[in-house]
Amino acid sequence: MCGIVGIVGFDAVTERLIDGLRRLEYRGYDSAGIAVVQNGTLQRCRAEGKLTNLDKALHENPIDGVTGIAHTRWATHGRPTTDNAHPHVSGNVAIVHNGIIENFKELRDTLTREGHVFVTETDSEVIAHLIDHHVRAGLSYDKAFAKTVSSLRGAYGVAAIFADQPETLMAARQGSPLAVGVSDNEAFVGSDSMALAPFTRQVIYLEDGDWCIATPGDVRIFNASGTPVNREVVISTAAAELVDKGGHRHFMEKEIHEQPQSVGRTLSHYISAVDESFTLTSGQLGLSAADRLNIVACGTAFYAGATAKYWFERYAGLAVETDIASEFRYRHPVMPQNGAAIFISQSGETADTLAALRHCKENNVPTIGVVNVLESSIAREVDLLLRTLAGPEIGVASTKAFTAQLSTLACIALATAASRGKISQKETEAKIRALMEMPRLINEVLGVEPQIEMLARSLTKHRDVLYLGRGQFYPLAMEGALKLKEIAYIHAEGYAAGELKHGPMALIENGTPVIVLAPWDPLFEKTLSNLQEVVARGADVTLFTDRRGAKAAGEDIRTIIMPDCDPITQAIVTAIPIQLLAYHTAVLMGTDVDQPRNLAKSVTVE
Repeated sequence: MCGIVGIVGFDAVTERLIDGLRRLEYRGYDSAGIAVVQNGTLQRCRAEGKLTNLDKALHENPIDGVTGIAHTRWATHGRPTTDNAHPHVSGNVAIVHNGIIENFKELRDTLTREGHVFVTETDSEVIAHLIDHHVRAGLSYDKAFAKTVSSLRGAYGVAAIFADQPETLMAARQGSPLAVGVSDNEAFVGSDSMALAPFTRQVIYLEDGDWCIATPGDVRIFNASGTPVNREVVISTAAAELVDKGGHRHFMEKEIHEQPQSVGRTLSHYISAVDESFTLTSGQLGLSAADRLNIVACGTAFYAGATAKYWFERYAGLAVETDIASEFRYRHPVMPQNGAAIFISQSGETADTLAALRHCKENNVPTIGVVNVLESSIAREVDLLLRTLAGPEIGVASTKAFTAQLSTLACIALATAASRGKISQKETEAKIRALMEMPRLINEVLGVEPQIEMLARSLTKHRDVLYLGRGQFYPLAMEGALKLKEIAYIHAEGYAAGELKHGPMALIENGTPVIVLAPWDPLFEKTLSNLQEVVARGADVTLFTDRRGAKAAGEDIRTIIMPDCDPITQAIVTAIPIQLLAYHTAVLMGTDVDQPRNLAKSVTVE
């Protein structure tokens, strides 16, 4: 969600703090700010909107120092205004905060009675006032900071600096990721290692309840009880260079076109092309004798899991339950006694998914993570990490991470099927060959982009769009609808085609756009019947299918023809054109494609 960067050392920090914030823009935000210690005072600059506005404000009123903190905010408590932007200040204390403080009202009321005056609508401001309150009561800054974070209830990543202690930066984490970096004569904090990559590769990930005191070249870490602890220093693999658009108009466009490479990288990690075998072993997965598998995720990652459910059940004969992570714990799920749970997350920091993972671990359920960020919380906490090698994904709307997740899940499903004796060696080798064709097939399907751009022009005239699919294309229909909603701001719904007669048919009227995802499969003829039902009621139908499907549908139906491929790859290949459709519609609508309104790349609060 929000982004934090902090530096303490001996060199000027403003320009570097802003550079760190740019590296966190992919998370999404609606305001930004910076605070530095300058000549024994706190100097602050904040701006509503994008970092360009903060740059302009800094140009008009320059500030700098050798210790500072910076923040990009995605509004939770309080409107996205300059006054509500971080950092927040009370007395000699400035703080930045990610997360939600659940007991902020109680703390704020107490501090107000003690004479503190609050000037924002945020929950975060209470942290600065509480530290300041304890310092005025006679506590040292470290004791005041520790007492403050122990009083907070909720999820938070906090960093603080002090006007009269300029050589110190403090930070704490509870449920919201925070990394600490060190070099010979500086120390850093950041929301993730990407923000710290230009400064250091030596990174420490704080654990829940940890807080730290960072001084130039040194970091001391304490756990929730105040006991000094050692945390492992890891060498970060995050790229030091800012990711650029590579000649594309938007990161999303670039990431869509990178999918032949990202899918190929991911598949190569799990497949030995020479031996036509999976590198995953039955012992690693622990699913050979399982009787149930839970798949838990949010948003696009959930639709990847819902697609994989069809593969696990069809090929491996393994019963699968799919859950939206934000609902999982609260329905009091019955844990599998002889099974496992898979958690899918691009960032590896999705708060609901992480909470569901911890719930399963508390109940002794083996956990598997399908994660893109190697150093994330989920990646570190699962029993078995299965990486998706999509590379950094900057656009908020997931594209290459989604197809990398599907590719990884396809490998898991087929490796499980082989280990359970549900598919023969010959069938396994045939499926592996089919998977290895995917980079070529994705390149081929990218060739329909001009047709999709023409279709996008027609969608801009409508406020409602219906996506239909059956079988493994039903979750894909929901994913297509989600993409259109999140970046083009057009209301869209994904439905199982067979459910039309149970209510949604009432919405069909003359000209209603209906997108049907139906490459040829055993359900195609049923889907075609559903398609004819909406055509008869005046819908404007577009069918995404392959050559056999197009021939069966006839010339009266507008079709976009995709390459013929094996059933295990059909959904992955079909994902590409629905991403392109949402992208081109959004471009034509003039929306902020990479950072759509109200959304964040990494949702780190419940």
